[in-house]
Amino acid sequence: MIYKTFKDKQLSALGMGCMRFPTLDGDFKKIDEKTSAEMLDYAFAHGVNYFDTVYMYHGGQSEIVLGKLLKKYPRDSFYVADKFPGVDLSAFGRVEEIFEEQLKKVGVDYFDFYLFHCVCENNIEQYLDADGKYKTYEYLAEQKKQGRIGHLGFSAHAELETMRRFLEKYGDVMEFCQLQINWLDWTYENAKAKVELLKEYNIPVWVMEPVRGGRLAQLSPEYEARLKALRPDESMAAWAFRFLQTALNCTVVLSGMSNFEQVRENVQIHSEEKPLNEQELQTLQTIVDELLGKLTPCTGCRYCTEYCPQG
Repeated sequence: MIYKTFKDKQLSALGMGCMRFPTLDGDFKKIDEKTSAEMLDYAFAHGVNYFDTVYMYHGGQSEIVLGKLLKKYPRDSFYVADKFPGVDLSAFGRVEEIFEEQLKKVGVDYFDFYLFHCVCENNIEQYLDADGKYKTYEYLAEQKKQGRIGHLGFSAHAELETMRRFLEKYGDVMEFCQLQINWLDWTYENAKAKVELLKEYNIPVWVMEPVRGGRLAQLSPEYEARLKALRPDESMAAWAFRFLQTALNCTVVLSGMSNFEQVRENVQIHSEEKPLNEQELQTLQTIVDELLGKLTPCTGCRYCTEYCPQG
């Protein structure tokens, strides 16, 4: 396993995202705990030490199951990241209630990493909290002071200018940022410019959606053939991770793995760095150019259905 240094910590380059645990009967609220345990145990045994969850994943079950699965391991042998669920506007004003519930659900006394989750156009005013109505930051900063949060950061699905507004207020106190970055969204979601913005604030980058909800792991036969001609032994998922090893110096790459084979493959990929050369990068860019205009930005996160005012 490749490890990256973050302050006084050595973090596994591959982090286990807990939004896509295997499920039972096709119900995303029913996590297959037996298979999930096998996956997590394999990941842990092969060096993964970073586990990422949030309040709404799997209909609120992700935190509970993750807590159960980690209970067998010493608390100082892993890092847990959780998040304030800003994607749900009703969460604002309830930060203390939610934070205390999260600690109980995961079964820990503190979170190593905690994030303002999903900063975006729909919630930027609530996060900026100009009239001091919600005091989300004030509460979380106090929890950090008390040692119940190790490091405070944010995740974003925002346009560049919305991110800039957030950073103008909180940029000097955010320790890391989690962004949707992959070889398609480097252009399509303007991820490259967002990374450059974070550099202005000297904020390290965490990556989410490296294979875009699995979509970049299953390309059309035409595109797969082009990439296989250059790297016959690399899977499409490996291409996604190799792009990240080339394009930016990120700290943790989170993968929401759904079966044991994905865990095994991703662990193997992160045993060494194999950055792409100029020809390989150009081939990816050609595919991006052909795909633009044919896409919807869905990654299967379910946020738009879980919190849709129309149900």
